[in-house]
Amino acid sequence: MNNSLEIERHPWEPFLPKNAKILILGSFPPPRARWSMDFYYPNITNDFWKMIGLIFFNDDKHFIIKGSKQFDLSTIKHFLEDKGIALYDAATAIQRGKGNASDLHLKIIEATDIPALLAKIPQCRTIAVTGEKSAQTVLAPYDIATPAIGNSVEIPQMGVRLFRMPSTSRAYPIALDKKAAYYRELFKEAEIF
Repeated sequence: MNNSLEIERHPWEPFLPKNAKILILGSFPPPRARWSMDFYYPNITNDFWKMIGLIFFNDDKHFIIKGSKQFDLSTIKHFLEDKGIALYDAATAIQRGKGNASDLHLKIIEATDIPALLAKIPQCRTIAVTGEKSAQTVLAPYDIATPAIGNSVEIPQMGVRLFRMPSTSRAYPIALDKKAAYYRELFKEAEIF
């Protein structure tokens, strides 16, 4: 990867409700041009909020403002606070090899200090990573192998169990309902659903 590429810093603060039981970590936000809101999973084509709507409300459009291509950020934040779901990403600084959102061309410059996040949400005992890049980044300091999709590993050093979930990117080739099935099991395990 070209070392002269711009280093991007994470645009948002971690979203850490005090009652959080689960911390969901992506790799890094897409380029700003892809945002439909100033918050996590901002790309309207990403399946994350559609999947969450399907799981909890049986409606994949639950978090989309009717008649628009915009997410309803206030509804999203209220939902996350009510359910105790924290969000951030595995990296705080990256370089994009191709200028797009693909993890394949993402170079992690600075990994997130996950123990520092967990210290702010003491009820959290579950981490979910939304793809291979985030799983590898979180697990690298602990010399723990990345589990297969839908499986989990203990991270004794942090006192949590990490679940590797399918990517919510449209580029990941499984149907929305199949992704939702994986995440529904995760939320049951974390006692959210």
